[in-house]
Amino acid sequence: MRRIVDRRRFLQATAAAAAGASWAGLSGRRVVAAETLQCSTPTAEKIGWPVACQLYTFRRFSFYEALEMIAKLGVAYVEPCFFLALDGKRPELKTGESLSPPLRKEMQKRMADFGISMPNYYAGIGADRDAAVKAFEFAKEMGVETIVAEPPAAAFDMVEKLCDQYEINLAVHNHPKSPSSHYWNPESVLAVCQGRGKRIGGCCDTGHWVRSALNPIECLKKMEGRIVTFHLKDIAEWGKPEARDVPLGTGLADYAGVLKELKRQGFRGVMSLEYEHDSPKLLEEVAQCLAFVEKTAGELSG
Repeated sequence: MRRIVDRRRFLQATAAAAAGASWAGLSGRRVVAAETLQCSTPTAEKIGWPVACQLYTFRRFSFYEALEMIAKLGVAYVEPCFFLALDGKRPELKTGESLSPPLRKEMQKRMADFGISMPNYYAGIGADRDAAVKAFEFAKEMGVETIVAEPPAAAFDMVEKLCDQYEINLAVHNHPKSPSSHYWNPESVLAVCQGRGKRIGGCCDTGHWVRSALNPIECLKKMEGRIVTFHLKDIAEWGKPEARDVPLGTGLADYAGVLKELKRQGFRGVMSLEYEHDSPKLLEEVAQCLAFVEKTAGELSG
């Protein structure tokens, strides 16, 4: 993962690009208190769609650096990744179960300072039960409601027991079609959910479905009743694993239709915005995504 050379210049350039659209404060004073966070998607939250930020969006930055940007975007929820850096000054630290108890408290305090909570956690859960227990224990301590992961099919008996024990959901994430991607289509996700309780379901990534040449709305219909959480993502090209992300509503995922279908299903759950394109206008484009969700939520609830 490549680090940005000059973070200050990056933030200044992004803020300048968004001048006149309430972005002057993005490179300004530091947010120091929870009450400063102004939710940018209140209508979406009102209809049951709290919007989070998936930390892979800000993978250039440490978790602590990303928190300030997320708060200034008006996002009160975060979905960390187990393999991403916690603190730029201590690059060996990752945002996951490897953190010591004091560092976990430090992480919790940093989030609380910005008024941000952690309902989802992207974890590297495999077949090792001891390792999975550590991930669940960390998630429970951090207030997580849903672990997003891609366990092997043989591990689901073990995983479901841990879900019940810790009262935490497990949402199976779909990456684009490839020899190493086991859950790229809804059928493979539904197969590991079959016969299991409601704590086991899908984390639907619409962008990866487009990359896999699958129609997102048809996939959502197949997944009805098993959608636990969601990765908001729109894509520029059809059927290409390498296709770039674009702001929601400007790509091929038919995002107005996607959100309409979720509303029809009565879906209520966390939606994590994941913007993978390493754009020089990252904050502006993420803000555009948030504005689309809020505008569409208003239209659907009107």
